[in-house]
Amino acid sequence: MSRRRPIMMSLVFAAALLSGCAKNRISVTMAGSTAFLPFAEQLAEQFMRTHPDIAVTVQGGGSAVGIQSALSGAAEIGMADLVTLPPEASSLDSTVVARDGIALIVNPANGIGDLTSEQVRGIFNGEIRNWKEVGGTDARITVVSREAGSGTRTSFEQVLGGINLTQDSIVQDSNGTIRETVARDPNAIGYLSHGLVNEKIKQVMLDGSIAATEEITAGRYKLVRPVFLLTKKDAGPAVASLLEYVLSPEGQQTIQANGLIPAR
Repeated sequence: MSRRRPIMMSLVFAAALLSGCAKNRISVTMAGSTAFLPFAEQLAEQFMRTHPDIAVTVQGGGSAVGIQSALSGAAEIGMADLVTLPPEASSLDSTVVARDGIALIVNPANGIGDLTSEQVRGIFNGEIRNWKEVGGTDARITVVSREAGSGTRTSFEQVLGGINLTQDSIVQDSNGTIRETVARDPNAIGYLSHGLVNEKIKQVMLDGSIAATEEITAGRYKLVRPVFLLTKKDAGPAVASLLEYVLSPEGQQTIQANGLIPAR
């Protein structure tokens, strides 16, 4: 019994130290863009390895949620991927941390490989309803779009212009569900962050260009938006450290390695 007691006391003391460290960790919440969400999760994980005193939580909800969360203080950092920020975000500090192409996608079974901006507007407006109208097979088009408030949808509509989403579209709440819906439907068309394109779906060229790093960098692909991290002006040193890491060579390399365009 006497031999075990020092060991037990040491374990209790170690547990108390760990509990104390956990309680003393500074909490930082990032919320918003679902397109940037998986990239933010990886960046946060890497950041915490070298900053064990800071606990970073990453949440989605869309760009509108990101802006409102930063304004209300529900999150220390709002994530928004928009061509232009709305007026209500003017009181926040905005930092561009990446650029993201919006890829136009169809099911791999679809023979269509290239669409014009005019054809895409017609499809998402509901004016073009059959693939044969744009050179495809005789099949009704399934339009898949993001929900209102999504940065991806807002940017998609702003860049192309003149889109009033058809009422019979399927509306999804994330890039991931857009991808899965298009992957399951041979007649579907949708759009998502080009960093999330995989073998389940096929990219379609837009006006002869595709959402690829070299095309975006060269300015040939036009469906591109910046990714903003939004903070209050008195955000504090923990938030500043996280932003500094995201813009560091390591953070930017992570962004590039996962398919986005670095800010620097």
